[in-house]
Formats: sequence, C-alpha cells, structure tokens
Amino acid sequence: MGPEAKLYQKLKRKLPKISWIRLENNSLLGTPDLLACNTSGHFFTVELKVTKGNKVRFSPHQIAFHVKHPNNTFICIEHLSSGTVKLFRGSQIMELAACGFKLDACCLGLDACRLLLEDL
Repeated sequence: MGPEAKLYQKLKRKLPKISWIRLENNSLLGTPDLLACNTSGHFFTVELKVTKGNKVRFSPHQIAFHVKHPNNTFICIEHLSSGTVKLFRGSQIMELAACGFKLDACCLGLDACRLLLEDL
C-alpha cells in the first residue's frame, strides 16, 4: 500500500461520519483523489498528498482544477517524517505550490480536520 493509500485509510478511520468515495480517474487529469459527503449532505473533494520535506508536488492539471474550483475543495497533506497532517483549502493551491508544507493550514491534525469537514 502506497503512502497516499495509507493516508486515505487514516482519514476513513478518524472521520467515520463522512462518506468517502475514492476516485480513480485516468481520463480527466487533475481530478482530486476523494469525493466526500458529510452528514449534512454537503459534498466536497479532497486531494491527498504525502511529502518527505517542505516541497509539495502538484501536476499542472491538479493546480488548474483547484484554480477553477476553489470552493468545496481541500488538499490533505501528511509529512512523513513528523506524521503531521495539514488540511488546506483548494483556494490556497498557488500559495501551497510556492511555499510548500510550511504554509499555514486551515486545519492541523486529523481531529481538527474532522471538526471542519463535519461542520461544512
């Protein structure tokens, strides 16, 4: 199991009230990894990323997706060496690509992610 698949498993365990759908889309490049729905019926997408350092790699298609769809989109990044998980809004994609993991996130840790995403 790859690092992003492990991050997905962590999300599913820590955020059980959210319905997660793993998207495997080879025809529409840049599509986020997850489609999710909370108990209020609010849909949103999550792009999963794992990094060993500060740099977070995005394809041009992923950047274009989040620039075009800045609302109800999120990027969840886990730093492998520290185990820290941060959640960023899709509208932060350009800053995130430039500044990397050190950028201030909207959530720090899976518990904070759960609170934000369940209350959308």
